[in-house]
Amino acid sequence: MFMFSLWLAYEAQGAPAQIPGYTSGTPAVARAPISMSEFAKLKQAVLFTDEDVKYLKMSYEVLKDQVEDILDVWYGFVGSHDFLVYYFGDKTTGEPIGDYLGAVRKRFGQWILDTAQANYDEDWLAYQFEIGRRHHRDGKNKTDGVNSVDNVSQRYLVAFIVPITTTLKPFLAKKGHSAEDVEKMYLAWLKSVTLQVAIWSYPYVKQGDW
Repeated sequence: MFMFSLWLAYEAQGAPAQIPGYTSGTPAVARAPISMSEFAKLKQAVLFTDEDVKYLKMSYEVLKDQVEDILDVWYGFVGSHDFLVYYFGDKTTGEPIGDYLGAVRKRFGQWILDTAQANYDEDWLAYQFEIGRRHHRDGKNKTDGVNSVDNVSQRYLVAFIVPITTTLKPFLAKKGHSAEDVEKMYLAWLKSVTLQVAIWSYPYVKQGDW
């Protein structure tokens, strides 16, 4: 379900300006409900440091030409589980919406690049809250104008941290980096994904409890 978040918020590789539904850094995205100082505390809580930024940026050079292969693995995982494909199905017929899956795949590819570039500024932070909203009934389906189910269960956002990060590790090892560098890139991704899922959970939590 993790990937669902990503899929619902991003649409394609290539220039973000050419990606329908990708609104990071635009007035269409509301300001984050927390300050950058509060965000800094959240980063501390997942042990995210400047070293992780360094290794995420290293991973960008490793992954930027492997995006489609990574997406094939992730989509294959979702496609092999009916209870996950459900979230891309038509609310009336239950059939998967092909155009929806395709559009979301493009955003998901951009998410890989954005995560690896590690430019976690105010615009990035605001967009993470937007991603959470797009998984939740507050915003799901609106980006693509589809008649899909209304809400992605929050439990799958958390559960998908594992398949997303563990299946990425072999791709991080494909460019000849040392085992130490691969491990540090992997850990940086694990921290970043956990950080993002924590933010995406915002609309699911009772007001005042997040």
